[in-house]
Amino acid sequence: MLQFFADWLAYSVLGLEPASQIGAAVNFFVYDSIKVTLLLAIVVFLVGLVRSFVTPSKVKAWLGGRREGVGNVLAALLGVPTPFCSCSAVPLFIGFIEAGVPLGVTFSFLVASPLVNEVALALLLGMFGWQIALIYLVSGLAVAIVAGIIIGRLNLEGEVEDFAVKRANKGRAVALTWRERMVYALGESKRITRKVLPYLLLGIGLGAFIHGYAPSDFLASLAGKDNALAVPIAVLLGIPLYSNAAGMIPIVGVLVAKGVALGTALAFMMSVIGLSLPEFVILRKVLKPKLLAVFAATLFVSFTLLGYLFNAIL
Repeated sequence: MLQFFADWLAYSVLGLEPASQIGAAVNFFVYDSIKVTLLLAIVVFLVGLVRSFVTPSKVKAWLGGRREGVGNVLAALLGVPTPFCSCSAVPLFIGFIEAGVPLGVTFSFLVASPLVNEVALALLLGMFGWQIALIYLVSGLAVAIVAGIIIGRLNLEGEVEDFAVKRANKGRAVALTWRERMVYALGESKRITRKVLPYLLLGIGLGAFIHGYAPSDFLASLAGKDNALAVPIAVLLGIPLYSNAAGMIPIVGVLVAKGVALGTALAFMMSVIGLSLPEFVILRKVLKPKLLAVFAATLFVSFTLLGYLFNAIL
């Protein structure tokens, strides 16, 4: 039905030729914009219901005092329904530190929260199917858990800025009725969808341009399947950029269609979301250079290895 509408709008209403570059680009933009926006709103609503049971005080109570491994797994899992942006992740990071949550456990949450959330999973589900979405979920959680364990074992607690232990979120649990939870979830769906919609449309628009105009030979030569260094190159290219899953996943879909291996494209996306330079500028307010460098190196290696693994199995 959506494809019929996209064809009708692009080819009948606008009078574009199906074989033309602009026709292909407009058709791609209309179809993906509607499909991904609808799917995103529904999934965020469902996750909003889950989030209504989870308060910051509960999160800190669950994570505090956990032994290595168990705490990292819980922290990574809690990162899935909590898609905080960098601005809100830093205060939460501070709250975890003050609450006595181990540093490595806190980093597991910090990695999982922007990298693996309902936005990313909804878009992957809509564009690539449940199998790819599931693989991304499992691998993203694995990166968050392993990265947290590695950082926790390096005893870098002294590399957190001194002021970071002076603030905390004192959120208090409040009992909600199911009607209140539904209202909250609907509000979250509207808020988050409106927040990410500009990034989503920008990403789909760029993807539509690549789909219709970008030469496939150039993309394939830069990070194509025959380039042995395609994955680390893709991860490096993602560092100076800044976006979220809403903006990146449509671009991933077009890169794959142009000949870039799926693992390479996903590694690029992970780098933009979790290893971007703007995000690290914000984190520098909390982390000293040594810890920040260890964090960046751990993610770079993890994303590169995952890219090669995806390319080998997909």
